[in-house]
Parts: sequence; structure tokens; C-alpha cells
Amino acid sequence: MPVWASGFESRIPHYDLGFMITSTQNPLVKLFKKLQTAKHRRELDTLFLEGNNLIDEAVQADRTFEVFCFTESWRDRNPDLYSWGVDRSDRIELVSDEVLKAMTMTVNPEGVVASCLKRAMTDVAIDSFGLVLDRVQDPGNVGTMIRTAAGVGVDGLWASSDSADLDNPKVMRSSAGQWFRLPMMTVNHLPDRLREAQNAGMQIVTTTMTATMTLWDVDLTKPTLLVLGNEGAGLSPEIQALTDVPVSIPLARGVESLNVAIAAAVVMYEVQRQRSMLR
Repeated sequence: MPVWASGFESRIPHYDLGFMITSTQNPLVKLFKKLQTAKHRRELDTLFLEGNNLIDEAVQADRTFEVFCFTESWRDRNPDLYSWGVDRSDRIELVSDEVLKAMTMTVNPEGVVASCLKRAMTDVAIDSFGLVLDRVQDPGNVGTMIRTAAGVGVDGLWASSDSADLDNPKVMRSSAGQWFRLPMMTVNHLPDRLREAQNAGMQIVTTTMTATMTLWDVDLTKPTLLVLGNEGAGLSPEIQALTDVPVSIPLARGVESLNVAIAAAVVMYEVQRQRSMLR
């Protein structure tokens, strides 16, 4: 059963834009609030999309929306995106500013939200260069790394099951829409998957302050998995033990470490730099 039919009367197709939803008690508000929790996103098998970037990238990725809600002012400001959204939505609703704000997670929402079904998770193969997250739990960090990884052009991303949910709305917003462009998956037992990759010839690179070599000293043109750990605790001991190449990032005196998303960006672009020299 589609999510828009769960718990209230389905009205598909719904194009009566002369009617505006003005009550924050409307069942649609409750639906979008449910989609802000991992439990309900899993149960409904549905993504929560908020803001222009995610809506635009979803359109570019040829996704269809189950429910597409927007304010009058948003529609007037974004006629092209509005038209694209309407063309690929099952249910379309004009809502008041108050209702839209009740549906969203941001303090100053842009004026548009949508839901769409998740696609079946497929295995993400990494043959040349991949990003791996071990217990990275801040959604903003995960989304930022997704954005950077897409920009660098990595093969894909693997995340441990105890990292932030990849479909967390904050992850998706922090990716600035690049969420739809990067192949990614959650791996239930990450150490086993890393051992398989090592057996296939990939080197596991991790960052640590105690490494004797910097990222500039190692060969990152080889097939590489860059593994980043938890913001406070770092890598789990089992993952740390699998490291082939520990590297450090040179820092000025007195600076202890970088934010994990920044560290990931520095190393990923060094990988890209080294490989560009081979072309």
C-alpha cells in the first residue's frame, strides 16, 4: 500500500489546487512527521524529501513522488521545478506556510516537501576507489561526505549498520542533492566485506595521527578503500586491525585533528590528484 493511502483516504490523482490545506491536524502532516523517523521510513519504505536541491535532484534521477506538497509562494518562485514536480507526482497538495512548516524539519523551510518510494537496495561494487564509514553517526557529516564523494567521483560508499541512516533527512539535505548520484549501501557486517575487498586486491587506507607516513607519501593510485571512523572514538578495533596503509594528514602545531568530513575530503582529493597525474 502506498504511503499516501496509509491511515487516510487515498485521492489519486489529486490536482485540485484551488483547495489549500490549512490545518496542521491534516493527516498529511502526520505522515510527513512519521517520515522524519527511521522506524517509519523503514516501515513505509519511503524517503522524506525537503527543499529545492533534493526535489530537483530527484527529478533529474527520474524519481516519481507519491506526495508533493508546496506553498503558494514557493510555486510562484519556482515555476519550472513546480511543473516538473507536478508531472511526476501521484498526489499534489497546496498547503499553507504554517502547514508546510509543521511538515518539515528545518527552521526556515523553502516551501516544498515530497515523499517517494525507496528503490530496492542493490549491491554496490567498488573496484577502484570507495569511501567506507565505520560508525560515523552525525548525519551532517555523512551527508557532507556523500556530497564530496560524488564530486570526486568515487565508485560508491559503504556504511556500517551502526552509522547514521543513509536515508536520514539531514543526511540527504547535507548532501546538497548529491545523494541521488552516489551509489551507496549499508553493510551489515563491515569487517567481512572489507576482508573480501582485500582478497580482491584493494588496499584499506585509514587516517591516524600516529601514522609514520602522510597521505602525500603513499601510493593512492592503487585500488583503494578509504575507511573513516566515528567522530569521537575513531575506528573500531576490528576495522583498525584490517588497515593496510595508515596515513596522517599534516596539521599545524597545536591542531590535534580535523572534522571527519573534512579529513575525508582532504584524502579523497589527494587520491584524485595522484590519479590525475597518470592521465
